[in-house]
Amino acid sequence: RRIHPSLEVIGGGLDLFLPAFKTLHLPYVPYPFIGWNRHVETIFAAFFRSVPDVRFRRECLRTRDDGAVALDWIAGDERSLPPDSPVLILLPGLTGGSQDSYVRHMLLRGRSKNWRVVAFNSRGCGGSPVTTPQFYSASFLGDMSEVVDHVGNRYPNANLYAVGWSLGANILVRYLGQEDSNGCRLAGAVSLCNPFDLVIADEDFRKGFNKVYDKALADSLCRIFKRHELLFEDIGGEFDIPLAANSKSVRDFDEGLTRVSFGFKSVDDYYSKSSSSDSISSVSVPLLCIQASKFFEQIYAENDPIAPCRGIPRERILKNPNCILIVTPKGGHLGWVSGREAPRGAPWTDPVVMDFLQYLE
Repeated sequence: RRIHPSLEVIGGGLDLFLPAFKTLHLPYVPYPFIGWNRHVETIFAAFFRSVPDVRFRRECLRTRDDGAVALDWIAGDERSLPPDSPVLILLPGLTGGSQDSYVRHMLLRGRSKNWRVVAFNSRGCGGSPVTTPQFYSASFLGDMSEVVDHVGNRYPNANLYAVGWSLGANILVRYLGQEDSNGCRLAGAVSLCNPFDLVIADEDFRKGFNKVYDKALADSLCRIFKRHELLFEDIGGEFDIPLAANSKSVRDFDEGLTRVSFGFKSVDDYYSKSSSSDSISSVSVPLLCIQASKFFEQIYAENDPIAPCRGIPRERILKNPNCILIVTPKGGHLGWVSGREAPRGAPWTDPVVMDFLQYLE
């Protein structure tokens, strides 16, 4: 089946996984007016995409270090789906959770195929409780490991899969990289808008209009932090609590809190050692990566303002027989306002993701 020239599709697993996809022979057509500008598309998707109504059943999982994360399952699935239905774990982006439109659209897409789907709200996100003076980070894989083990133990006869967006994608790919083929409990995964190289992402984050996203995410981090500030009273050490509480950028927050919490010498040390680009070579289960930035004739056409295309580890993806990469010419960050349900419905990526997962199952 031919791939439409508007898409870049590469990877060591290209021949193996290409039969999964039913729509890659069609052109990627950005929605008029919205889809032609990366900032308009990113902002439109964040504020104007529909948010499907979903009734959840929340499960708070206590972690080994006395922290807590919240798992939001679709209410009623416990009774209506068989125990061997495939399970899909969703990892939202930085400060994201089960309230976000892109998460809910994917929840319903999976559920429509009789998959059991759960949104993984990291510490402090989506109303998840914070019980210790530690949030989550790009470097920390403990919660991810515990969630996968918990879900796998609950449904031992089901195959487990995961989809991650943005920072959630970075954490997911790093998790896959540390699990060998015998130990990994996931049967496959999808990474969307993954920043891959956090040093490059940080550089771009501080340029031009991108400062608007940086400030918005910093504000979200500060709101989460201030709800739990008492946990950090008299914490001492290298923590800079006033800087974290009043951060004007994600870098400020990471300097005041994150890099200290997780034992890094500096923010740059944290970013360089927490990037998932280095993990791609070690991924031993099927992995689909979808990014929004076209690469043609040795020219990078930047589109995703938060996950720069020059950070994509193309060579590693090409050499790994378990990986396939799809790059769209437009899409912004978590936008992809294109396809049958545009502009306010599910992003273009959702049916592509589900094609891949169903093929693996």
